[in-house]
Parts: sequence; C-alpha cells; structure tokens
Amino acid sequence: MIWREATLGELARRDGGVIQTGPFGSQLHQADYQDEGIPVIMPRDIAGGRVSLESIARVSEETANRLERHKLRPRTIVLPRRGEITKRAYITAEQEGWLCGTGCLKIELNGQDLVPEYLYYFMEQGHVVRWLEQHAVGTTMLNLSAAIVANLPIRYPAAETQREIANILSAYDDLIENNRRRMALLEEAARQLYREWFVRLRFPGHEHTPVNDGVPEGWNQRPLFDLATATYGHPFQSGLFTEDGEGLPVVRIRDVLAGESRTFTVEEAPPDRRLSNGDLLIGMDGEFHMGLWAGSDAWLNQRVVRIKGNEELDDCLLFWMLRQPIRAFNQTITGTTVVHLGAKELKTIRLLVPPHALLTQANALFCSMGKQIVTLKIQNQKLRAARDLLLPRLISGEIAV
Repeated sequence: MIWREATLGELARRDGGVIQTGPFGSQLHQADYQDEGIPVIMPRDIAGGRVSLESIARVSEETANRLERHKLRPRTIVLPRRGEITKRAYITAEQEGWLCGTGCLKIELNGQDLVPEYLYYFMEQGHVVRWLEQHAVGTTMLNLSAAIVANLPIRYPAAETQREIANILSAYDDLIENNRRRMALLEEAARQLYREWFVRLRFPGHEHTPVNDGVPEGWNQRPLFDLATATYGHPFQSGLFTEDGEGLPVVRIRDVLAGESRTFTVEEAPPDRRLSNGDLLIGMDGEFHMGLWAGSDAWLNQRVVRIKGNEELDDCLLFWMLRQPIRAFNQTITGTTVVHLGAKELKTIRLLVPPHALLTQANALFCSMGKQIVTLKIQNQKLRAARDLLLPRLISGEIAV
C-alpha cells in the first residue's frame, strides 16, 4: 500500500476544496441573533465530534443568505479557531445550510484526493492534536487561522483505502450515536414522568387526592438529609495524578456529566470515597453539573459530592428530585469568580415525597430508566476504547484494510 504526504492546504487546492474562517465580527453582530432561524455553530456547540443544539445561536434566513459563503454543506469539518482548538465536528445532511460561526473554521473537501471522513479521524490522532496546539498563536487563549491549518501535514493512502478506514471507524461511531440517542429518549421519558407526577401532581390516583397549600394529602416536604447522605471528595495531591492508567480514575467536576474520567492517581483515599456505577454525583462549582457515574471503580475528588438515597429513596429518583433545587442555587449563590455549592446549601433543600406505595412505584420506574442509561454509557465507553485502539493502527497502515 502506498502512503503519500502533503499539507492540508495543498490537498484542498488540488481537490477544489476550501479552508475558511467564519465571518468577522463586523459581518455578524450580536443584534443579528434571534430565538428562531438558521443555526450558527460556535466553538461551545462542538462536543464529541458533533454539533449540540442545546444552546446554539440562530439568525434570520436573510442574514444567513447575506453570509452565503459561510454556509455549511454536508461532509464539511468545523473546528474552533480559538480556545479549545482541538475539537471538531462533522457536518451531516441535516445541518446543510447552517452557518460557520465567527469563532470557527471550516474545511470543505470534494473527496478526490483526501476523503473528508478520513480527515475527520486523522485529526483525532494525538500527534495531530499536539501539532495544532504547538502551531496555534496566543498565550492566554490559543488561536488558529486558515493559514496555520493549511500547513497541517497529512499522511494518506489512496482514496478508496481512506473510505474503507473511515467506514470501519464510523461503524463504531454509529453504534455510539445510537446509544446516545437511546439515552436522550430515556432521559426525556424520565423528565416528562417526573414533571407529570411531582410538578403537575398528576400521579396515579390524583383525581381522588385532596390538595392543601399545593401539597397532596399524604405527601410531605422533607429535608434532603432525612432521605439521603452526602460524601464529599478527597483532596488528592495533583502532583500524583497520572495519565498512563496507573491507579484508579479520579472523578473531577469536568467528569461528572461524561460519567468517566481519564485522570488517574496512585494516591489512596478513605474507602468511603470510592465510587461505583450508578452513584449520583454533583459538581460543587460553576454550573453544579449532576450525573450518574458509569466509569466503574473510581475515587471521588474534592469539589464533587456523592448523594446517596436511603432505603426509602432510589438514587435515580433522587437525581430528578434534586435537579431544580440545585439549578436554583445558580441564581442565589455568589462567588468571586465562580459560584460554589456547599453543605450549607444542601442542608436547605427540602423534597416533596409521596406516600410509601406511590414512592415505591416511582422508585421502580426511575431505577429502571436510570440503570438503562448507565448501561448505555458503559457500552459507549467500551465502544470508544475499541475505536481508539483501532484508529492509530488503521491510519498508520499497521492494520491493512
């Protein structure tokens, strides 16, 4: 098999492609954004190789047409040009016509010499990530330009081989995406069920249950720590953290949503700081992220708290009970630069708890959905590990296709 080398810019020119930054600030103003319309992809919207719609900005169709040259077509790769410059997203047919935002850069290829899907996986390699970081400019925030990205060295086989490599790797990503969608459906089902029973109070038998001062008969407002216990993280020495997999993972705030950690430590901690799958975690700084742990045995790091329901209350139901109170603290707690959640705030939380029979029914339903979500997270971790093992071997030619 013959492997060639060229810069990304050379291949793009040869292929009739383009490497282009998003519109300048003078072309797209804050006043142009609106609640409905054409999505504009910003660096914050790129996560896990895809575009998240959770907080995406939008502009009118008229504004999008004015910025026609920044519209995206399928198979384009978009990456931030400042900040987290090593992220990237692959644009699908569903995102055709969306805009490349001011803080992003797009790479369009026709796939004759360099296949876009192959480039997407090529850019995930550690040495490519390091190249981008080393060639970016800026001290407080890394910045890329189209010229810098155009100089990226690319090693590539024939186009057909590139497609075969991309197909093997994308099969793993398709399974991961299917699991992610199943998790989203389960989370939405749990959210709707919680709202129906605990917010709208349309629980089974509500038609025959009197309500006094907003509380159904037989229900009670109870302090959080009547129903649960809190375990606060251990202050590990950061100098003992390792990236080589030695020791146990350390769960930091940034790991709570992902449900897994890639930072390890050789330091030991008290046994009660050891986590297992399904544990309910809350990050105590910033956005107070909550999640169910799915990374097997791990250590609980400082500024992360585990909340454990007692025999009355399943952790998966407790997760939904705590979401609104925890979010409310973002509006009431102040810090110098970052808001902080502490034991004092947790002690103020009161939960609306139904009678025993209904609580048992709710525990069973939310436990079932929660366990499925944790299982899917674990499956995705295994799929990513297998794909990450294959990727460098395929792209280096160590494994022939």
